[in-house]
Amino acid sequence: MPHVTMPQGLPPGTPGLMMYRPETGRPISQLVEVLMRGPSSLSRSDREMMAAYVSQLNDCAFCVNTHSEISAQQSPDGRALVDKVLADVKSAPLSPKLRALMNIAEAVVVSGKNVTPELVEAARKEGADDTDIHDAVLTSAAFCMFNRYCDGMDAVVPEDPQAYVGMAAMLIREGYSTCADGH
Repeated sequence: MPHVTMPQGLPPGTPGLMMYRPETGRPISQLVEVLMRGPSSLSRSDREMMAAYVSQLNDCAFCVNTHSEISAQQSPDGRALVDKVLADVKSAPLSPKLRALMNIAEAVVVSGKNVTPELVEAARKEGADDTDIHDAVLTSAAFCMFNRYCDGMDAVVPEDPQAYVGMAAMLIREGYSTCADGH
């Protein structure tokens, strides 16, 4: 039961919270749109996998389920790669560049100050540029906030993994920027 009285008919998780308060939800959904779907050297699937991984580190079931499903639906490897990353990121078959950026994202979960020059240099050695490094830090920081928002408000979270399949397909099709407007 959410900590605030939510109107009937709102979707679960953060989309429902964004619709509850569109004046704050709109900028949040616009940020997610840019991070997950805007121009990037990483695929949309890779970025969604990073969001799912950060959410797992933060123990946010809604965001793990949502973003792992979105990643899986957009990946040629489907669910298999996403599940490997969530089970053990260190042994998952990731590109060296994505692995280095995931290490940066993991450091941010603990503290922004944990992003060391060594982590940044390791990412650069694997082909990451300034935008890649910026976006890995911002994605992790943003998802730490989104995870805390969802769980801190005690948002409604479907327990059935199948509930995330249609939601993921809709977000892939329509994007995030419409979340706060209820489209």
